[in-house]
Amino acid sequence: MAARDAQSTPPNTHGDFDLQRYLTERSRWVDRGLHRFLPPQSTRPSTIHRAMRYSVFAGGKRIRPILCLAAAEACGGDPEEALPLACAIECIHTYSLVHDDLPAMDNDDFRRGRPTCHKVFGEGIAVLAGDALLTLAFEIAAQCRGWPRYPPERIIRELAEAAGSRQLIAGQVADLESEGKQIPLWQLRYIHERKTSALLCCAVRLGGMSANCTARQLEALTRFGYHVGLAFQVIDDILDVTQTSEKLGKTAGKDVKARKATYPALVGLERSRQIAQTLTRRAFAALEPFGRKAAALHALAEFLLRRDH
Repeated sequence: MAARDAQSTPPNTHGDFDLQRYLTERSRWVDRGLHRFLPPQSTRPSTIHRAMRYSVFAGGKRIRPILCLAAAEACGGDPEEALPLACAIECIHTYSLVHDDLPAMDNDDFRRGRPTCHKVFGEGIAVLAGDALLTLAFEIAAQCRGWPRYPPERIIRELAEAAGSRQLIAGQVADLESEGKQIPLWQLRYIHERKTSALLCCAVRLGGMSANCTARQLEALTRFGYHVGLAFQVIDDILDVTQTSEKLGKTAGKDVKARKATYPALVGLERSRQIAQTLTRRAFAALEPFGRKAAALHALAEFLLRRDH
């Protein structure tokens, strides 16, 4: 592991922070960790391990694991300590995408610019690949030694709660049940809080825990992750109706076609953009106690707000 290389450009100020270099370095670092943690594709049964690797290494931005590493740095920790947790988060995120793309869910043929897992390996293997990635996440996280304020059982519970029936899965259930219906804005917020914000918030919380952060630091990271997660999904809603499939790397306009509730559908594009900006400002405010150590988190939040795919 090139742990020290990953820290070769520590953030000093918000103004001169090289986000692109940071994203490139951290993404490579996370990929090396994932290559190490995932079974080789030749491991029997090879079909499932090929499907897992196909989905994990499909070209994602690695935003959640990178946020985990950046949160560790903001709390004065060594991101090497956070790497297993970052990889566990990415496994859970990928599992959720594999299942989300299934015909019984969003029925999407493309993800990250190439055919989805079930289009390549079949629906049965895609279901099992998602299951395997979810369970692998806990196997990876269980390897952490724990920290004085955060023993291993606390880490595992944190991950389980974020991925469970009251958070990530709750959001997916509510999303399915709301299709084709007129729902109030508060219910759409509930979906986004759980389907997107919960795991992103978990990523920064686990990063902080890996640095043995204080309760006050953890509270600040929670506020940051919550608001960035909501802003991320609001922007996702906007991009679904403003960008092409080629730009997004997945099917554009599928929310409209499925008659899903989205922020643009409920409040319009301009109001949606204003909401995303407000959420991002609140995320920035949560970072103030960290000062310059939060340069990476600040830059990442700006990147998520301004992204076009």
